[in-house]
Amino acid sequence: MANICGSCGKKAVPLAILGAEVTVFDISEDNKRYALEVAEAANVTIHFEVCDVLEINAEKYGDYFDVVFMEGGILHYFHDIDAFMHMMYSLLKDRGKMICSDFHPFTKISDLLDFEQPAMSYFSTDVFEGEMAHARFFEKESREQMPKCSYRKYTVSEIINAVINNGFVLRKFDEHPAWTNSKAPGEFTIIADKR
Repeated sequence: MANICGSCGKKAVPLAILGAEVTVFDISEDNKRYALEVAEAANVTIHFEVCDVLEINAEKYGDYFDVVFMEGGILHYFHDIDAFMHMMYSLLKDRGKMICSDFHPFTKISDLLDFEQPAMSYFSTDVFEGEMAHARFFEKESREQMPKCSYRKYTVSEIINAVINNGFVLRKFDEHPAWTNSKAPGEFTIIADKR
């Protein structure tokens, strides 16, 4: 199982406890150190590759995984969703499964999840600069010293079409309520198979 942008192993370690062989791909060396320490404390093994997800070693990991899994809002970090989905497809074995759980595109038009990000046109293709994830939980002085991130938010159709156009068979698209307002969508989950 590949855990894409798996951060500090918060999903990889429980999956390993359940018996999965998990490889985390994330750009942070600090996340790797923390995830491996937690895995060791939990008495499980996870693998961790520090890299840009779009530059995963194709010779080593091409057609390698049964499942590619991502969650917690990562799509907005990638400015070319087709390149991202192409990489996800290339990592999977035939009949492998991609599971993508992410923030709903409606978060473009309203800060539904209280992330303190700007609202914009639903159809905007702009890349914008914003704070790092979780920066809002720090004091103002610390927040001001944190590096900024570049974000690109997608529409529902851009996401679904990127899945389909890169060869996946879309099996399921579910929408989930926002944790701040159960009347509005806050997240979605896509399940798709490699042909």
